[in-house]
Amino acid sequence: MTQTPQSLFDQPVDRRNSNSVKWHKYKDQDVLPMWVADSDFRVPQAITDALHRHVDHGVFGYGRAPERLTELLVKRMWQRYQWHIEPDWIVYLPGLVCGINLTVRALTAPEQGVISPKPIYPPFTSAAKLAQRPLSIAPITLQDQRWLLDLSQTEVTPASKLMLLCNPLNPGGTVFHREELQDILAFAEQHDLYVCSDEIHSDLLLDPNARHIPFASLSDSAAQRSVTLIAPSKTFNIAGLGASMAIIPDPALRRRFLKTKAGIVPEVNVLAYTAAQAAYESCQPWLEQQLAFLRQHRDRLTTRINAMPYLKLHPIEATYLAWIDASALPVPSPFKFFEQAGVGLSPGADFGDPGFVRLNFACTSQTLNQALDRMQQAIEALS
Repeated sequence: MTQTPQSLFDQPVDRRNSNSVKWHKYKDQDVLPMWVADSDFRVPQAITDALHRHVDHGVFGYGRAPERLTELLVKRMWQRYQWHIEPDWIVYLPGLVCGINLTVRALTAPEQGVISPKPIYPPFTSAAKLAQRPLSIAPITLQDQRWLLDLSQTEVTPASKLMLLCNPLNPGGTVFHREELQDILAFAEQHDLYVCSDEIHSDLLLDPNARHIPFASLSDSAAQRSVTLIAPSKTFNIAGLGASMAIIPDPALRRRFLKTKAGIVPEVNVLAYTAAQAAYESCQPWLEQQLAFLRQHRDRLTTRINAMPYLKLHPIEATYLAWIDASALPVPSPFKFFEQAGVGLSPGADFGDPGFVRLNFACTSQTLNQALDRMQQAIEALS
């Protein structure tokens, strides 16, 4: 019997004592954790089965990237995005955040600068700060109900060398159109910038009209100045295993990336490879069901939030992360206000705008409904 998206993803999983960062934050508190970007869904059975087979084998020595996984990745990029990549372009990593940090250090000298969107996923700005690189900002602004880069207000200095891009956008959920990406490419060409494109949410498209276009697929110029970062981790909820990929077409950039990585960043562990291969080989039907479920949650969330006083949620084209404008709330901190009401969101200040909160809706319907009820009751109590 085939499970419906509702029944498959509405099965509660008790994560409170499972060494979950997400759930441990509010351990022994009546606060619903809806912050960090991992879902509360069980992984596809094919992944669990593949991991069981590996565990039952009983040996966990050094591993290497399976040729089959590389074949699947090359095939996936072509079938989903019409982007032809070569196997030797792929560098496997134990996490996407380390890929951002490696790119900053590999492609910029200490005196060269990094351009980051804002508001944005915190590792973008922290990567520049940790590497002690000058940081400038590309503002994200609302344009026709979509969060987009404002290139006309982007800070560029003579030292600027690397531009960070997040597509789909986190937070905001925008899937950039081809002409928007072409404008970013023209900007990079004009200022002779490399582009690091974080595309980890590219499988999680909620708008039926949205189409993900890898930045590097735009042209040879885009490919030769780019590092593309992807992973199955958000898509299939295997972030804790640590399997990510950098796709670097230009041999010189790839050598610099590998040199920076050498001796510092460990290889991907064998179980992560096993999970990633199973995900890309067998789990597309599960992904389609997940997307159907997330679309239901997105629609319910949007309706409920926009019916509440003080709050505004603009359309979410991708990701399971809602970027909620709470700047009109008559409270010092929207994050603390909702946390005290029993809903643990991500503070907008972490992304660069304290008037916002980010809500992770990859959870059961019961959790989402309870969180929305608590938020509504807290707002009603203000009047």
